[in-house]
Amino acid sequence: MSSRFPSLFLSHGGPSVLIDGSPAPAAWRDWAASHPVPRAVVMLSAHRPALAATVASADTWRTIHDFRGFPAELYELSYPAPGDATLAEQVRARLAAAGIAVEPDHRDGLDHGAWVPLLAMYPEHNVPVVALSVLPRADAAAHYALGQALAGLADEGILVIGSGSLTHNLYEVMWNDGEVPDWVSEFRDWMLARLAEGDLDALLDWQARAPYAAENHPTDEHLLPLFFALGAGGRESTPLHAGVEHRSVAMDALVFGG
Repeated sequence: MSSRFPSLFLSHGGPSVLIDGSPAPAAWRDWAASHPVPRAVVMLSAHRPALAATVASADTWRTIHDFRGFPAELYELSYPAPGDATLAEQVRARLAAAGIAVEPDHRDGLDHGAWVPLLAMYPEHNVPVVALSVLPRADAAAHYALGQALAGLADEGILVIGSGSLTHNLYEVMWNDGEVPDWVSEFRDWMLARLAEGDLDALLDWQARAPYAAENHPTDEHLLPLFFALGAGGRESTPLHAGVEHRSVAMDALVFGG
């Protein structure tokens, strides 16, 4: 009998979280170790953009090292997980049934927003992965609807993950850390409070209502996976990890439902 899974939102940070002592991967790893291994993962990453919803699988996923200037050991890591073509078709069918148009996606690589957390959680790369696209030209409500369309996968032992970042302004990063500025703290506090309250109306209108929204997300592709996970799992949320690294990168992770 399959286990019902919640959905996850993971702030994935940079690939260096795997080697720089960040506590985030340990939190992801501990969560995975305390739950059954899922039958598959459906992953929506901030680094897989498209103009319309796409669903992709692969015989064996390639590992994309979509970053520059990091330690050499990170470029040696790989995550050759299998895909699941049958599940990909089921995901397409669920989206279509919800009235969401789906376009073909023949990309066979996983970006670091996908493979970095998966490598921490399932290092044997034995869990099949299906990848969805983030839609930078769509809004929070559209991503919430994507997640809602896939909510039933939880009953089939499938883990739905949105991978992005609660804050994401790389112009303000300080790699040697530094004091967290008020504009980060106030936005983060507002988001976490609305999530704890399950205030969907406010969350979906975050760009107008949240303090310092534009400062924390000059572009919003890293926050959109949060709404996908929220739609898939439901409004009840539990913190999985909290913290800010490198001055302005919130590494919060949340569990929705389950």
